[in-house]
Amino acid sequence: MAFRVLVVDDSKLARMAVAKALNALRPDWIRVEASNADEAMALVRQEPVQMALLDFNMPGRDGLTLASELRALDPVMPVAVISANHQEEVVNRAREVGTTFLPKPLTEQAMSAFLDQAVPNSRSDQR
Repeated sequence: MAFRVLVVDDSKLARMAVAKALNALRPDWIRVEASNADEAMALVRQEPVQMALLDFNMPGRDGLTLASELRALDPVMPVAVISANHQEEVVNRAREVGTTFLPKPLTEQAMSAFLDQAVPNSRSDQR
C-alpha cells in the first residue's frame, strides 16, 4: 500500500511549497490536496491517509479543529500544523491537540525533521 499524505491549505502556492518539499524528501509517497477542512474530510472518508500537513488559518474550520477531527478517525496519525503565526498560544494549542507545529515559510529541513520523527523508517534512501 502506498503512503498517502493529506496536504490542506487554502493557498495553492502554500500547497505547492509543501509538495516541493515532500517530493524532494519522499518522492514515492502519494499526496492528496484539499483547500479547506470540508474537502479534507471528504477525501479522508473516501480513502484513508497515513499523515496530514495542515495550514492553521483557513476559511471555515481552522487547522487545529481539523487536526482534532482527523485524530478522532486515527488517533496515531502523524499531523503537523503549518503556520506563519508563530505566537506561543498557537504553538501550544497545536501541541495540546497532539500535532507538531511547523513554521512558514516551510523549509525542507523542517519537513525532513518532522518526517524522520513521525515515520522513522520511511526514507527512500534506506531501501
